[in-house]
Amino acid sequence: MKKTSLAIVQKILLSSFSFFALLASSCKKETPIEISSPQFDSIADIQNNYYKTVKIGNQWWMAEDLKVKLFNDSSIVFDGQNDTNWVKNRASYCLYQSNNFAPGLLYNGFAVLDSRKLAPKGWHIPTDAEWKELEKHIGLSQESADAFGWRGKNEGNKLKTYGRKSWLIINDEIWPSNESGFSADAGSNRLFNGVWGDPGFGYTGFWWSATEFDSQKLFYRHLDYKNTAIFRHYENKFYGFSVRCIKDN
Repeated sequence: MKKTSLAIVQKILLSSFSFFALLASSCKKETPIEISSPQFDSIADIQNNYYKTVKIGNQWWMAEDLKVKLFNDSSIVFDGQNDTNWVKNRASYCLYQSNNFAPGLLYNGFAVLDSRKLAPKGWHIPTDAEWKELEKHIGLSQESADAFGWRGKNEGNKLKTYGRKSWLIINDEIWPSNESGFSADAGSNRLFNGVWGDPGFGYTGFWWSATEFDSQKLFYRHLDYKNTAIFRHYENKFYGFSVRCIKDN
């Protein structure tokens, strides 16, 4: 009788343990999801702002947004914080809503293409083709990389800073993993007329490429809090987007 009772108790305990183990495994844990361990380093710009860098495939990328206010020849990038100044046809930067918590500065397309160069020496602003190489390394096909609009499935999550550190989380399917180490923050943008992007921090991020679509527009990339993919299109040079740099070959 005692042996029978002991067996029943053991079965109950085993069932309880299995249930709680299943429950624990179904809960979302805020621990980084890593397919491989990214290789990191750092660089400095002309103003001694330091940036974390990461190797993704065969490319070295900045893992932070640019915040320099000088070109590489020490000339000053025009301060376009004022709405009137922003709409002038010249290379400019601004700080999103004058908020010091912004992940970096926003630059217009004129600054991106300026021959005095924003990027630290030995680095440059990535071309559209270099963005595609990054995207293919983290999962996009060549066909998807070449397309416009939203492309891929969860590749955007692999670029975003992990968890709730920068992005608003609306469900577990759109959970930034930062598997690539790229650490994209939701720094919003500025429109051609000086209006700040809305919604702002936590919702969207935009990054220029250095490739022109035509004389008025540049290709860019966009990530969104409610989408796991990566958006590719082109926009007018008067817009203000974030900038990442890539190491020269």
